[in-house]
Amino acid sequence: MASRWRKITGFMLLGFFVLIVIAMAATGFWRVFVGPQARTVTNRTIESTPARLERGKYLTESVMGCLYCHSERDWQAAGAPVIEAKKGGGAMFSGGPGEIYAPNISPDKETGIGNWSDDELARAIREGVSRDGHALFPIMPYPNYRQLSDEDLTAIIAYLRSIPPVRNSLPKTKLIFPLKYLVNLMPQPVTAPVAAPDLSMPVARGTYLATLSSCNDCHTPQHRGQPIPGLTLAGGFKLTEPSGEIISTNITPDPSGISYYDEALFLEVMRTGQVKARKLNPTMPWSLYGKMSDEDLKALFAYLRTVPSASHRVDNTVPPTPCKLCKTSHGFGDRN
Repeated sequence: MASRWRKITGFMLLGFFVLIVIAMAATGFWRVFVGPQARTVTNRTIESTPARLERGKYLTESVMGCLYCHSERDWQAAGAPVIEAKKGGGAMFSGGPGEIYAPNISPDKETGIGNWSDDELARAIREGVSRDGHALFPIMPYPNYRQLSDEDLTAIIAYLRSIPPVRNSLPKTKLIFPLKYLVNLMPQPVTAPVAAPDLSMPVARGTYLATLSSCNDCHTPQHRGQPIPGLTLAGGFKLTEPSGEIISTNITPDPSGISYYDEALFLEVMRTGQVKARKLNPTMPWSLYGKMSDEDLKALFAYLRTVPSASHRVDNTVPPTPCKLCKTSHGFGDRN
């Protein structure tokens, strides 16, 4: 009898194991253990032209913030600008789920991307897979960069090749469990051309810029890693920087957001880092976005006016209290 039950138990365990394998295969969950889905890189090369270098510099230094994250910054200066001599040399992030490093993306051959191929760079930027095949943690916003047009991607790569090499070796990122495995599910290959969107209309132009600037990532609160429905761009996301801990604010057209902004005030805030007498925390990279052209800043504001209003009071100048809407604590949290 005991032998019979042992056999039955064995068959049940085997069946359970087979079901797990089938489920993992069907859902792609097996990639948690074997690595991300990644396309094979090609030998395509990028031609560097003056127009591409100009566009790449603009996108990298004024829109997407590549060098803002991948460089050491002067947190004592207004707007915490990039330290020019260390531009692209990499930096450590504060307050992340583990030890997170933005790697060296200067052309240094030993510690940077000097030995990377153009398509290896393209795959990392837009698909989230590094040269050695490991998945990048999406604090590098490659899910947003999937919208990056092929020509803009080409311009960025051309520009990164042109900046001075910085010799700076950094440790590898170490994520906490289970995130270090779950991150393998995030990258998705880009296998079709990505055309440039129609940028002739301000709102469409602003939507593209907001995506590349990752406005949504910082200004939308999350619960258990997922954006909270109904609070898109309504603030409440906790950010930790050398300047301190800050909660992002509401930038929807609601009275609790920026309903009082007009186009002129928006441009003034982005250029100066001040809302009249009130200074913005440098965690909001106004010194980066303030270098956008007037046309692009006006388009970005036009897009923000189309975002659904969301009532969510956030104020970093008063003591934090629990907020039932964004599930965290911040100034005016008890008023929501």
